[in-house]
Amino acid sequence: MERLDAEISELAAQILRWCGERGLKIACAESLTGGLLANAFVSVPGASSVFLGSAVTYDIRAKASVLHVDSELLRREGAVDPEVARQMARRTAQLFCQSQDEGKVIGLSTTGVAGPDPDGEKPVGLVYSGVSLPEFFKNYESSLEYVFKLELRGSRQIIRRETVRCVLQNLRELTGSSQE
Repeated sequence: MERLDAEISELAAQILRWCGERGLKIACAESLTGGLLANAFVSVPGASSVFLGSAVTYDIRAKASVLHVDSELLRREGAVDPEVARQMARRTAQLFCQSQDEGKVIGLSTTGVAGPDPDGEKPVGLVYSGVSLPEFFKNYESSLEYVFKLELRGSRQIIRRETVRCVLQNLRELTGSSQE
């Protein structure tokens, strides 16, 4: 667990440094991670120059009322769904964006089943994470919205931490911050 936490800290620091050098900001919408993703960022000194905040929308109704995720989609598919993750990422970027940050906010999201029990037909360890990239990336990426499916194993604690690590790794690869 210590090695995983150290890797998460290093990834968060790299991403914050890279985004800070480019004037980019980060906002999160978290469900199963319940603030762990935000914690990865705020544990890095100076994070406030890049990290705007996190909406922990654990309850399905909060996803609809706070983030404005499509309530019909939530009713039909539940919270653990790729489209829900995509909408959460996009909406959190919009929610935290201020006029001075226009076109520069990266939205991240996590939704899934950490266990110990499955969520209906959805097994423990099924996670979707969303990334919404701002206009800044328009010339570099073929798409500005991504959803990643994870199928993780382990305890509830491991699944939640591994989700954070995967989100940070995916963001590092999308932004190219691993190249520096």
